[in-house]
Amino acid sequence: MDWKNHDPQTLLGELQSGDDDRSERAVHRVAELGERMLPLLLEQLQSPEPDQRWWATAALTHIDRDEARKALLVSLADEDTAVRQCAAFGLRRHPYVDAIPTLLDLLGDEDRLLARLAADALAALGECAVSPLTEALRSEDAAVRIEAARTLASIDDPSVIAPLFTALDDDSSLVTHWAEEGLQRRGVGMVFFKPS
Repeated sequence: MDWKNHDPQTLLGELQSGDDDRSERAVHRVAELGERMLPLLLEQLQSPEPDQRWWATAALTHIDRDEARKALLVSLADEDTAVRQCAAFGLRRHPYVDAIPTLLDLLGDEDRLLARLAADALAALGECAVSPLTEALRSEDAAVRIEAARTLASIDDPSVIAPLFTALDDDSSLVTHWAEEGLQRRGVGMVFFKPS
């Protein structure tokens, strides 16, 4: 099928086909139509069918526009876990500062895949996520602290060094593991003994 000769409505029809193979092919063509697809995808996010909301969210991950990022943030609050996971994955591909508070809230989600995807989306934001993640290291929830430490360890910025040093004193062995890992990646935190 020559997708370039088809309009957004035709492409949306393929997304809604109920055939995963057709929907998958359509998702990868969304970028070719870009902003022209946005109104239809935003409307599709209101569908009562989780599957259709998921495909709309997946399609939005292929549009590098602020409107698409805002829509992914909406999907991040969807009642369906798979839709939220897809949105978090999209925000990793297209980092969005306004999503930081919601992504932080998801670090403690009972769905650990969603928590991990949210952490990855925060990591993609780099330096601007360091301060909120440092706050998350003070959470009473060990799961939140673990994801925060893992995320800080993956951010390549010198501002992570201080919070990672602080995390070395955490009660959770996984928090300290990620703190040590992050510090080692930066060549700091290791003790060298002078031979006698």
